[in-house]
Amino acid sequence: MKIKVCGMRDPHNIAEVAALGPDFMGFIFYPGSSRYAGGLDARAVRQLPWSIGRVGVFVNEEPETIRDVVMHYRLDCVQLHGYETPEFCRAIGRTIPVIKAFSISSAADVNRALAYDDVCRALLFDTKTPQFGGSGRQFDWRLLDAYRGATPVLLSGGIGPDDTARVREMDRAGVFAVDLNSRFETAPGLKDAALLQQFMVTLKAQ
Repeated sequence: MKIKVCGMRDPHNIAEVAALGPDFMGFIFYPGSSRYAGGLDARAVRQLPWSIGRVGVFVNEEPETIRDVVMHYRLDCVQLHGYETPEFCRAIGRTIPVIKAFSISSAADVNRALAYDDVCRALLFDTKTPQFGGSGRQFDWRLLDAYRGATPVLLSGGIGPDDTARVREMDRAGVFAVDLNSRFETAPGLKDAALLQQFMVTLKAQ
C-alpha cells in the first residue's frame, strides 16, 4: 500500500516528511483551501527526492494555470478535485498524468467514476462535503465494493493514525494508495512527522 501525504505547504515540514519516504506528496493550489500552497517557494518541491511523486491539486482550474504551476514546481502529476469532465481530464492527461477525485456518499457516486475509467491514471475517492475535500471525515468504505473499474484507486477522507488495519483490508477494493492529510496535522498544512512515521511503520508491518 502506497502513501500520499497531502496538503503540504511549509518548506521545513516538507523536508521533515520527505525524510520518511512517502510515495507521493500533494500540494494544494486551490485558493479556497486552508492548505493553499500558492506562495510556496518552488525549491522546496523541486528539491524533493525523485522517489517521491509531486502531485498538484487543483479545483475547476483553467488549463493554462495548471500548465504554469506544473512547470513552475516541476510536478509529476495533477489531481483534479472539482467538476472536471472526462474530456477535460483527457486533454490535461496528454501532457501530465491525471488523478481525478470524486466525492463519495453513495454507490451511485462510485459508479459515476466509471466514465473516467479509461481517461485517468488513477481515481481518488474522498468524503462528500460542501467543500472540495479536507473535511477530516470518513465515508463508508464498504461503498467501494460497488467499484467495477480497472483504474487504480486512492482512498482519502479522514484516514487517521488508528486506521492501519482497516486500510490494509482495502486491497480487495482495488485501493493501491491512501491519502493522508488533516488527521495527521498539528495545524492546517503542518504534519506531525512522528504520527506519520508510526502509521507508515505499522502499515508495512501488518
